[in-house]
Amino acid sequence: MRSVSDGCGCFPTGRHYAGIAHLLRAVIRGLAEEFGADLPWRELPIALLDTETTGRDASVDRVIEVGIAVMRGGEVTLHNWLIHPGCPIPDESRAIHGISDDDVKDKPRFEGVAAEIAAVMTGLIPAAYNAPFDRAFLQNEFARAGHRPEPLPPFLRRDVEWLDPLVWAREIQREEKSRALGEVAARLGVALENAHRASDDAQAALHVLFALGKDARMPSAYGPLVQEQKRIALMHADERRFWKSNRPG
Repeated sequence: MRSVSDGCGCFPTGRHYAGIAHLLRAVIRGLAEEFGADLPWRELPIALLDTETTGRDASVDRVIEVGIAVMRGGEVTLHNWLIHPGCPIPDESRAIHGISDDDVKDKPRFEGVAAEIAAVMTGLIPAAYNAPFDRAFLQNEFARAGHRPEPLPPFLRRDVEWLDPLVWAREIQREEKSRALGEVAARLGVALENAHRASDDAQAALHVLFALGKDARMPSAYGPLVQEQKRIALMHADERRFWKSNRPG
């Protein structure tokens, strides 16, 4: 039955059958169960998170800044935390984000702000630009802090897919050479005045997500959007593996 693969709560006639909506929704994996698969994702509350870190390895490097841009009811609110990583910030990382040891010397450790971050993210659909990076850092920091909210919010559930504007930028702007956030934002007319600072990047990436969402290739409903994002991400991963395996030398 086509409606099952589409992941919506209706038959091809368009009539909605509430009694089986939960069965149809279960076909699409990766959804936050708080939100209906057939709801317009642009109308749902979304928290786009960005981190600045001491390096690129989430297993050993640490978060030094968290920024969250929340879209709810058409309004954007920003949240930001500077965090003491418990170790020196390498020069190569500081050259990217400009955050120094002096900037964080009097700031709390992650465990001191974990509850605040969780409170902002709870009840929202998680998102990030290049989501695997920020997601890994955030979840590792929560694990180190020993902070596990109950019930577990969507951003900490391993089975919930984060929305990722980068996946869509790679597809919709496929002919462009760079999909760095600043360049994608510029092509879409989205302002990014202070790149590589967490709340600025988060706000820009949130607006990039919604700007890309005007393209017909992005499904309008939450469930199909997640399903299609997963398919495209796998396709891009296969393309990168093929390119690397066939690279000269």
